[in-house]
Amino acid sequence: MKISDELLCLFSAEVREDDDGYVLEVPRREVETGSVTPGEVYRVALISRTAGGQGGETDAETGEDASREGPQPPVETGEIRYVEIEDLGKQGDGIARVERGYVIIVPGAEVGERVKIEVSEVKSNFAVGEVIEE
Repeated sequence: MKISDELLCLFSAEVREDDDGYVLEVPRREVETGSVTPGEVYRVALISRTAGGQGGETDAETGEDASREGPQPPVETGEIRYVEIEDLGKQGDGIARVERGYVIIVPGAEVGERVKIEVSEVKSNFAVGEVIEE
C-alpha cells in the first residue's frame, strides 16, 4: 500500500456508536504533538486491520490465528507512523509510547525528537521501528 507524503498521523482507533452517529477518537498525543489541530477539517482514510478486510490473518511468527482473544498490538509490521521519543531504554535506544502505552523501540533516536518510522518487528508487548525520516 502506498502511503501519501501528506500523511499527518496514523493510529488505530475503534469506531463507537454515540447518540445519532459514530465516533472515531483521535489520540491526545496527536493534538499535543501538533499533528492535528482541534477545529480544523481533515480527510480521513480507513484501512482494515485484516488482509483484504476478510479476516483469517495469522501471526507470522507463531502461525496462530491473529483474531485470538485479548488485546492485539496497536501496530503492524511495515506500518509507517510518526512518533515522539519520550525516553531512552537501557541500551540507549529511543522509546516511544503509542495506544494503550504500547512501547516502540527506535534505535538511534533521541528524547524529544519526532520521527517518521517504519515498524520492522512486532511483539505482544513492544515493537521495533526504524527511522525513515527525521
